[in-house]
Amino acid sequence: MNFVDINGNKLSTADGHVTIVVLTRAADWEKARAVGDRVPDHCLGNPNYRMITVISFISRYRAIGRKIAAMVIRHRANQEAKRLQARYDAMKISRDARADIFVSTDFDGTISSQLGEPPGASDFCVFVFGRTGELLAQWHGVPSAKQLAAVLKS
Repeated sequence: MNFVDINGNKLSTADGHVTIVVLTRAADWEKARAVGDRVPDHCLGNPNYRMITVISFISRYRAIGRKIAAMVIRHRANQEAKRLQARYDAMKISRDARADIFVSTDFDGTISSQLGEPPGASDFCVFVFGRTGELLAQWHGVPSAKQLAAVLKS
């Protein structure tokens, strides 16, 4: 699967990274944050791991426009980067945390469909893909830190 994030970065689930993909609606950003908070420390700042949050906009919210949505999402990503930077600093990781936050938007259901989820579905889903794009795990809901760590360790 290929993505372009709100900053224009081209991302893929088969580009050598272990990739966590969180499929969510804008209203469920707290759940996406919870997944990020549960990512094991050994993955933080490690270029072998990456988390991509895909925000699915259901039809009634498409009218807000891509530019406005991207602006709001960038603002939220910057706030999350500050939280992540505090975690990096505590672990003495000398990286800009904002560079490790990837967010894509799904206005037309393309990404949701590629993930096997109906466009605009209300489910919150988490997927973990291996380095070559194979699906390692999937949850409908926020996985526990232990569940996430077990998949990311293998």
